[in-house]
Amino acid sequence: MKADLIELAEATAACWSAVRPPNAAAIEMTRGLGPVIAGFEALRGQLAFEDEPSSFEAALLATKE
Repeated sequence: MKADLIELAEATAACWSAVRPPNAAAIEMTRGLGPVIAGFEALRGQLAFEDEPSSFEAALLATKE
């Protein structure tokens, strides 16, 4: 990421609620978001809606008169 995740989280919390992270556990949880965010960024542009209707929709259409 371009910005340090901890600094970004602290700035966002300060902006929205005027608080700092309450303890070391909160900072550690924020640090754990880095790999999650990177994973989602790697999938960007690869995910799409299904080309076929879901099985529930197919069942509804099959019972339609």
